[in-house]
Amino acid sequence: MPYFVFRVRPFAQLEKLAEYASFRDASVHAKALRQSTTPADGQIRVMFAEQQQAAEDLLVARGVVQP
Repeated sequence: MPYFVFRVRPFAQLEKLAEYASFRDASVHAKALRQSTTPADGQIRVMFAEQQQAAEDLLVARGVVQP
């Protein structure tokens, strides 16, 4: 299953930034993005799921994104 890197903005705006086969690669990418963005740009999150839609559903279910 892949790891998805998302930018999470207010009002349930999700933007898929990348998809990786390994956590290490996804984590390195997410950390680099976090250092180069401001809080106004949104949060950077890594999710592990079979498909992109499942990863988005997990973000909503965990309360990261307010529908």
